[in-house]
Amino acid sequence: MNFRQVHLDFHTSELIEGIGSEFSKENFQKALKKGHVNSITLFSKCHHGWAYHPSEANEMHPNLSFDLLGAQIEAAHEIGVRTPVYLSAGLDEKMARRHPEWLYRNADESMAWTSDFTKAGYHRFCMNSPYLEYLAAQVEEVVKNYDADEIFLDIVGAFPCRCQNCVRSMKEKGLDPMSDDDAYRHGVEVYLNYTRRMREAVDKYKPGLPIFHNAGHIQCGRRDFAFANSHLELESLPTGSWGYDHFPMSAAYVRTLGMEYIGMTGKFHTSWGEFGGFKHPNALRYEAALNMAFGSKMSIGDQCHPNGKMDMATYKLIGEAYADMEVKEPWLDGVESVADIAVLSQEAAYIYLHPNKEPLGKRSWIGSTGASRILLEGKYLFDFVDTEDDLKKYKLLILTDDTLLDSDYAEKLREFTDNGGKVLATGKSGLKTDGSGFALDLGARYIGECKSDTSFIRPKFDMEGLYDSFHVIYQHSEDIEATGEVIAEKQNTYFNRTVEHFSSHKHAPNDPSKTYPAATIGKDGAYVVYPLFTEYATTGSLVSKRVIEGIIDRLLGDDKTLTTNLPVPGIATVMHQRDERRFVNHLIYASPVKRGTGVEVVEDIVPVYNVEVSLKLGVEPTRVYLAPSDVDIEYDFTDGVLTYTVDKIDCHRMVVIEY
Repeated sequence: MNFRQVHLDFHTSELIEGIGSEFSKENFQKALKKGHVNSITLFSKCHHGWAYHPSEANEMHPNLSFDLLGAQIEAAHEIGVRTPVYLSAGLDEKMARRHPEWLYRNADESMAWTSDFTKAGYHRFCMNSPYLEYLAAQVEEVVKNYDADEIFLDIVGAFPCRCQNCVRSMKEKGLDPMSDDDAYRHGVEVYLNYTRRMREAVDKYKPGLPIFHNAGHIQCGRRDFAFANSHLELESLPTGSWGYDHFPMSAAYVRTLGMEYIGMTGKFHTSWGEFGGFKHPNALRYEAALNMAFGSKMSIGDQCHPNGKMDMATYKLIGEAYADMEVKEPWLDGVESVADIAVLSQEAAYIYLHPNKEPLGKRSWIGSTGASRILLEGKYLFDFVDTEDDLKKYKLLILTDDTLLDSDYAEKLREFTDNGGKVLATGKSGLKTDGSGFALDLGARYIGECKSDTSFIRPKFDMEGLYDSFHVIYQHSEDIEATGEVIAEKQNTYFNRTVEHFSSHKHAPNDPSKTYPAATIGKDGAYVVYPLFTEYATTGSLVSKRVIEGIIDRLLGDDKTLTTNLPVPGIATVMHQRDERRFVNHLIYASPVKRGTGVEVVEDIVPVYNVEVSLKLGVEPTRVYLAPSDVDIEYDFTDGVLTYTVDKIDCHRMVVIEY
């Protein structure tokens, strides 16, 4: 896979004239060179349903007069640029009007993406209809006739469709079409059959040609979905509803799967479909740094004008990020993450316990978001995992907020703790699915949900920036009896706020007459009665982060791999290039801010100086240097601890530790 990709969107209505009329090989190649691009995804078929080449399986755009796809592939290959080819799989508005009976239907007969034909927008197809073979023929045609380096299929996934084709086949299988669970179970079968059919279509002419099915998010815990791809592309446009939280979590999960992966952002100010929107160059520099630090290759979304002319301002912008990445590539490939902590993804835990229920959307796993933020800000090294992951490499497993344990996974965690691992559980996490209490010895016996809507926590350890007091937590808590060491206490309010009982503006004060355990430590790890990761993600409450950090530091003890004084907005990761016998410490500093109504942007990148790093890597270094400048830096190695200082970080620096 190539590191520096562009995803060239080209969704063009039949109402627009002169499609591709200003395309030229010179302009196309000049743009790719200016952008330092070495892979570009080109369009065979768009959401409107038109082909951008002569076609027997489809229809060429009525206002296109030549083979645009062929010309683009030829121009790209001439300068050594790879060319994945895109086909819109889930959307095809031309055929939606001709064959509405092939479309996905909700239980109320409305359609997906756009509910009906009275509104502007696309309509999603069901792959359990004749549309599947219509699409397969288009894929076969492209693979047979063009030198595509990959097939990229878009707007797909497992959905609980109630079209008449699905209703009929569900009944034949003994499923209830009106049951949400049965409809989703059937949707999974339809989706996996679709992926097999597309693999057959590709392999008919080019066995093994890479293929990727894009659903806008890689579901944590659906390995069957992931492994239906040759590689993974993590669609995650920070300004396009994904936010800057999504990519670090997604990358921290997929890097555990043993697959190559690409992080996909965009050059747009907001998201797809935008013409004339541009990020600040520093935003793409920062996003490229995130990809490098998380072991990912990169794709930047662009949208070509219908006339086919590449916009040079866009490729100057892209080049600001890719020129830096290009010289750093030798230290980026073939890496695996160094991690002390595993976070069991909320999404993966939900899918494990509810395999036949449709998972919530990518922005729904708020506890995982809070965990990622706290660990990034605290400079802890971590991966996100699912229930199939081997936990042997980790020292600590975090169960976030609502992760219940069945007997099988509880046994896996007991094996983990028997071998020295520790578990941190919060809220309802760590409880057995049968309601009989905690599955592990976390120093607590479960009593039930606390009757107080709001309560207050007082840790028995120091917290940087906070002082000894009872601090309010807005999330609901649980009640426990301590069976181990109590490391934080809780007090409830005098009463819950009602029409007849209220005090002051928000909630009643803490009742000091009664104190309860809030956090405990037992043989297998620690427990906190609050869903503190959700608390941090929703309120940014400093005490929730400090409590988690204090407990993590207690559980890890002297086994923490990385320590640094990099300020809170900074990000630190360590990657292992095993074949090269070296570690790479990535240090990033930038601070996204919110503009408008919640759009996160990066504009200024302020350098930071004299960043100190300590690493416990289990090997003695033979050389420590900055890459790609190849400048040695002074270091100390005493009692197994490597320490050094990086003089300046201007967005992204890499420290290489050879051994």
